[in-house]
Amino acid sequence: MDFATFLIQILNGVQYGFTLFLVASGLTLIFGIMGIINLAHGAFYMVGAYLSFWLFGITESLWIAILIGLPIMIVFGYAIERLAISLLYKRDHLYQVLLSYGLILVLNEMQKILWGSDFNSVPVPDALSISIPMGNQEYPVYRLFVSLVCMVIASSMYIIISKTRLGMMIRAGATHREMTQALGINISRIFAIVFSLGAALAGFSGMIDAPLSSVYPGMGDYILIISFVVIVIGGIGSVKGAFVGAMLVGLADTFGKILLPEFSSMVIYALMALILLWRPQGLFGRPT
Repeated sequence: MDFATFLIQILNGVQYGFTLFLVASGLTLIFGIMGIINLAHGAFYMVGAYLSFWLFGITESLWIAILIGLPIMIVFGYAIERLAISLLYKRDHLYQVLLSYGLILVLNEMQKILWGSDFNSVPVPDALSISIPMGNQEYPVYRLFVSLVCMVIASSMYIIISKTRLGMMIRAGATHREMTQALGINISRIFAIVFSLGAALAGFSGMIDAPLSSVYPGMGDYILIISFVVIVIGGIGSVKGAFVGAMLVGLADTFGKILLPEFSSMVIYALMALILLWRPQGLFGRPT
């Protein structure tokens, strides 16, 4: 493997890792703060991808499609939290698993009714459709753009959670829910905001990733499984852990397909097993 190929694979792994982080960070926020096991999170990714496909067909602009699609995802997440998820906060995890699995079935059927079962695509915007020469190969500028956008979002999430009043309330609610509520903070509103933001992050990940892959039924199922691997590696409830886990999984998956093509589907699970043998709570998880 020459240096140009190595560099391209590094960039591919980082870009994939950033995409996983957007999905996994929302998932780890919802589980770590709200205690909700949301199996429908991958379906939110799929809904976001289909929204970008549908809105692009109307507006002929990916940017406008994302600007319209993001508020839709926020409202969509808020409605699901208020109408369904909020009924499960004091219920056993089994009820959460059953409800969120039911949401997967409902959203998958709604997708087929609204958009059919065909594989679809979203074109890369013209301004970003160029490639950068690297040795005897080329690297798409759009992939670099996706990495840059995800980097900005990751930095913004860190600032919001660690430096703002909203972040302070979120962290307080995650640490001690009853005490936070006793101090006069509307914890149900905080939970609704967290769930809406988590749904929006998953939807945005689907929107921005749509030009890089096909848009097809059930596309959120695989991303959900990998996202769970990411948060288990990083530590459940840790956004920093989700970022590190996503980078490790992205690079392991990319180089696994190059160096160990026969075992590429096992590489990330082997990585998870090794890390859990070393730290059962994940890299940044709290021991229980």
